Amino acid sequence: MADTIEEAVNSALDEAPERNFRETVDLAVNLRDVDLDDPNNRVDESIVLPQGTGQETRIVVFAEGETALRAQDVADEVLDGDDLEDLGDDDDAAKDLADETEFFVAEASMMQNIGRYLGTVLGPRGKMPTPLQPDDDVVETVERMKNTVQVRSRDRRTFHTRVGAEDMDADEIADNIDVIVRRLTADLEKGPQNIDGLYVKTTMGPAEEVPV
Repeated sequence: MADTIEEAVNSALDEAPERNFRETVDLAVNLRDVDLDDPNNRVDESIVLPQGTGQETRIVVFAEGETALRAQDVADEVLDGDDLEDLGDDDDAAKDLADETEFFVAEASMMQNIGRYLGTVLGPRGKMPTPLQPDDDVVETVERMKNTVQVRSRDRRTFHTRVGAEDMDADEIADNIDVIVRRLTADLEKGPQNIDGLYVKTTMGPAEEVPV
């Protein structure tokens, strides 16, 4: 095992075979001694990566008026109340939107209707929107979420999250991993003792163990 996170990342990047596409870099987390049948023990965190994700992150905003106008400059798609009702009547379109979108943001005043029309689609996928309060800046919120990853275990002891892309510097990816590891160890009841192993790899490359 590598002595440092950066060494593990360097090894993963060096050992990855060349591909004709830009690979992501992922972190695999193996937990131990955690009762994941209890939802209270499951990992479910939105974490801002200090060096960015290295990939495009699709964000959809539900808003109206001035907020909708400002969101058009930064969001991939902006939907209003009429669009929301239409999605509520088209289950296939709602599912497609949910599957192709990483994060949703919505004006707080629209959250009740989003729950009404899309709750059964977004809820199980863990994609209910981040509420945008009246004093929140939609541009800042969307820009922040572009560098955010969702770290979610559900009921599985092994789960993955994106930590970068193969053309990022190893120290940048290591910085992102360090932030995730710190959050995990702070949230888990026994901290590092609840982590059975961490592994970093490119999409198609071999896994390298990361020191905790």
